[in-house]
Amino acid sequence: MSRKPASAAAAKAPPSHAELRGRAEQLLPVLRERAARCEELRRLPDETLKDFHDTGLFRFQQPKRVGGSELDFVAVVEFGALVARACASSAWNLINLGSHHLLLGMFPPKAQDEVWSASVDALIASSFVFPAGRAERVDGGYRISGRWPFSSGVDPSDWNLLAGQIAGGEGEPPEQRVFLLHKSQYQVHDTWFAGGLRGTGSKDVEGKDVFVPEHRTLAVDDMRGGGTPGSAVNPGPIFRMPVFALFPYMLSGVALGVAEGLIDQFASGTVGRGKMTGAKISAVQSVQLRLGEAAAHARASRLFQETNCREAQAMIERGEVPDLLTKARYRLEGAWAVDFAVRAVDTMFMLSGASGLYESGHVARAYRDAHAVKQHFSFNIDVAGTTYGRVALGLPCDNPTL
Repeated sequence: MSRKPASAAAAKAPPSHAELRGRAEQLLPVLRERAARCEELRRLPDETLKDFHDTGLFRFQQPKRVGGSELDFVAVVEFGALVARACASSAWNLINLGSHHLLLGMFPPKAQDEVWSASVDALIASSFVFPAGRAERVDGGYRISGRWPFSSGVDPSDWNLLAGQIAGGEGEPPEQRVFLLHKSQYQVHDTWFAGGLRGTGSKDVEGKDVFVPEHRTLAVDDMRGGGTPGSAVNPGPIFRMPVFALFPYMLSGVALGVAEGLIDQFASGTVGRGKMTGAKISAVQSVQLRLGEAAAHARASRLFQETNCREAQAMIERGEVPDLLTKARYRLEGAWAVDFAVRAVDTMFMLSGASGLYESGHVARAYRDAHAVKQHFSFNIDVAGTTYGRVALGLPCDNPTL
């Protein structure tokens, strides 16, 4: 893989939405073939990393000014769902690492230039577990220490977006910020031995008393919607989105794609149908009913996700910012979207019969991966429901990132 500086990359027209989608569709067969090895490696295969770089898919939401495609926000759902039909772990890392270009575009321009002037292909991992990082203000920036879990795609990444808190004054809540660390500033711990999404390489990272200059940090207050420190150079609407209100949608498309893939493959007879004697399984009414049930859940999941992403971007384009109740609704419906998708997966797993039990098979992997997605904190319907209920009833919001 070549390492292109920003000046060279920006001179070439970035691939359009249609071109990127076409390239992603062409990769599906080979990603499906590599899915078992992706699990075994517990990270993306080198060939998949190269494919995502060579096709420009990793840069689907990178600013146009450095040669990225800067697609609309809803692309996180569209491309996540598309690639997850073949391999959920590959989709998870594609969207994680690709959307971090969007987040870097919100940072002060100096931080952006430090990353992209060296290589526009630089990958940026993350862990947004705020209590894991403890920071203090010092001259010129911050010193931070912590051990962060679930840093997906950290192995090939040059940088990492790590969340942390700065203690407030007496009776005041801590300030929440995101810190951009170079890979030389933290240690990777190989902890990712998981039941699902095994190929994401979501390992722990640890940093001890690391200095982070001011321009490599971004306050959560600057990520609630509207202008950001990066707006001067990246005026596009996706760099003004309310990040944490829409955070579920950066990953929810993966569960949707797993569900849609199982539904389509079962209906076409390519995977998941058990053997029956005396009658074709397609003639059994209960099978027809369950397939319809799964399709309805998957469709509802897609509508929730795409509608909310488009609605939020339309508001930003009009110069508006979603109010607190709308933000809480986005979190709520993002969680329910994944719940609906996993219900569809469960139904399809049941329909697959004994053939779905083989650990090496696509159905068993899809089942494990979908349930692993559901375990993400963003998709806890009780947590999201409580936040929405509190805001709707006029009580203080319990989610400080909104």
